[in-house]
Amino acid sequence: MPNRTVIITIVNRAYADPGAEVGTGETLLDLFVRSLWLGEGTRGLLDHVVVVAMDRAAYRACRFRRLNCYRLETEGVDFRGEKVYMSEDFIRMMWRRTAFLGDVLRRGYDFIFTDTDVMWLRNPFTKLSKNESEDLQISTDVFNGDPRSEDNFINTGFYFVRSNNRTVALFDEWYSRRQNATGKKEQDVLLDLIHEGAFKRLDLGVRFLDTLFFSGFCEDSKDFGAVATVHANCCRSITAKVFDLTVVLRDWKRFKWSRKKTAAVNGTAASLRWTNHMGCWRAWRVQGNGNK
Repeated sequence: MPNRTVIITIVNRAYADPGAEVGTGETLLDLFVRSLWLGEGTRGLLDHVVVVAMDRAAYRACRFRRLNCYRLETEGVDFRGEKVYMSEDFIRMMWRRTAFLGDVLRRGYDFIFTDTDVMWLRNPFTKLSKNESEDLQISTDVFNGDPRSEDNFINTGFYFVRSNNRTVALFDEWYSRRQNATGKKEQDVLLDLIHEGAFKRLDLGVRFLDTLFFSGFCEDSKDFGAVATVHANCCRSITAKVFDLTVVLRDWKRFKWSRKKTAAVNGTAASLRWTNHMGCWRAWRVQGNGNK
């Protein structure tokens, strides 16, 4: 964008290639792009999205869709297949992502990072603070009502960060912790840094985002008329995410149709509710049975 802001999402073959082993049909990348098409004030944002491909198949799938694509080389590592939540490969991929995003900050770009399993239903920039003292605005799994409270449980699947010395220092320290974080994903390590007082020590201005606007499967937004993004968090498998996010977009189209056909209550479609996220619920249940 003219103000050196970019939107970044990162995919591997399992997220982008309909021929990947996780199934056929629509991919998470397809759903992400479709949400931008169906969202309010979001279509033009696609011009500013950079899809970072972790492997050759994902890069080819991105290019086929005529998106802005960047191939991130990682020597000696195969990131093609589905990386099950909290598996060793999943954690390794999350750290590679953190290193890359730190490089983007060092080059002077502000960015929104968004997981591909985040549906953009409205332009999120309209819901983010425009106060330039806010260095980092980060989503939460469950919002405790206080945008300044470090007791909010963060989610690194969606955040806006400004490029400056403070945020570069944060990413450097964050990434440096990877060697002493066995069994922890990068989100857990950032949460540790918060609890150790890193935000205050680095003099960072941080806002924790309200799930009313930046929601997810952990805590649904209660207002179709306000929600900007929906994240398939608290969900284990790609197949389950695709299933439930397809339903999210169906619910969104139902809301838009009902708003046109009926008078909303106080400007919101208060009678509408999100469909239960059954695909993700079943995925956790299957995992639980498998551990018995």
